Amino acid sequence: MLKDEIEKRAEIINRAIERFLPEMEPEGLYSAARHLIKAGGKRLRPVISLLIAEALGKDYKRIIPAAVSVETVHNFTLVHDDIMDRDEMRRGVPTVHRVYGEATAILAGDTLFAEAFKLLTKCDTEPENIVKAVETLSNVCIKICEGQYMDMSFESRDVISEEEYLEMVKLKTGVLIAASSSLPAILLGEDEDVVNSLWEYGILSGIAFQIHDDVLDLTENTGKDWGSDLLKGKKTLIVIKAFEDGVKLNTFGKQVASEEEIRYDIEKLKKCGAIDYAVIRAREYAEQAKERLTILPESDAREVLIELTDYLVRRKK
Repeated sequence: MLKDEIEKRAEIINRAIERFLPEMEPEGLYSAARHLIKAGGKRLRPVISLLIAEALGKDYKRIIPAAVSVETVHNFTLVHDDIMDRDEMRRGVPTVHRVYGEATAILAGDTLFAEAFKLLTKCDTEPENIVKAVETLSNVCIKICEGQYMDMSFESRDVISEEEYLEMVKLKTGVLIAASSSLPAILLGEDEDVVNSLWEYGILSGIAFQIHDDVLDLTENTGKDWGSDLLKGKKTLIVIKAFEDGVKLNTFGKQVASEEEIRYDIEKLKKCGAIDYAVIRAREYAEQAKERLTILPESDAREVLIELTDYLVRRKK
């Protein structure tokens, strides 16, 4: 069962997090840096890393620090994103800046960022492969910032194309999942064609994941602020499609609205087919991602990866 397979590997990651990311002095800084990590999360990115190593027929223990590194970068981005977006809840708990203040939250994110690269050096692989992995993750972090900037810049523009949205999502979300899937291959010395296919798998999976995440913001209570993308004026694929069809959204960019007002606009998005369109597009990208996994030999781990890819676009939170 997929849930059991994910949880089994997530527990391995949780134990590794306790080992590699202890709370230290000064207590306030490290308590803030560990706040979101301790709040949980599905650990999907590091789980993907372990599964890739297994599917390659290698010992995943050799790349566990890299799996934790990717999760650390992910949490760094969440801390800083929440500050920029003024979000108040994440994973069912108050965001870091709400609990510890904005200045400490920035420092906490910076600390996680630095720790991620330190972790890569602890992998049990050849030094030249570690250098390649550090270069890859550095480029990934740059691209994440580019994607976040694009996302922010979209808010001040009236019209955004679907192509621009997809490029933003590729940078903001796709590249980190691409790191999750390709870093094990880089560290374990796999051929370039294997690395490239697994990178593409991550990009496509990440786009699918983010489109589905945009759907969840409007259709499920995910532990974040429900309907926050609408209120903040986020140009998601759903909104782009609705605007193309001439739909007017009263809560879009309004910052504050009643639950009834939000629900009314979400019904508009359902009726015009924008949400269904996003669901279909997400699943198309997931199918393309699964095709890239044929580079891996047949194995139980590859089958779990295929199931996990489907889960990315069918999950409820």
